[in-house]
Amino acid sequence: MVVTVLAAWLIGSQRPGRRMTGFISFIISNVLWVIWGVHAEAYALIALQFCLCAMNLRGFRKNLDSQ
Repeated sequence: MVVTVLAAWLIGSQRPGRRMTGFISFIISNVLWVIWGVHAEAYALIALQFCLCAMNLRGFRKNLDSQ
């Protein structure tokens, strides 16, 4: 959860480098949530994380294009 909150803070930055770090942090948090979801057998959480990861990858690409 800490990684997710940190990522959200970084995404709000005006600096492209910090935003990129935020997207990378979000993707790492997605992986961590999936690991937890597998452990807890929380399949809806796993599905949600895959959807959120796709959105984070889209944001990552768009941020790359704007640099």
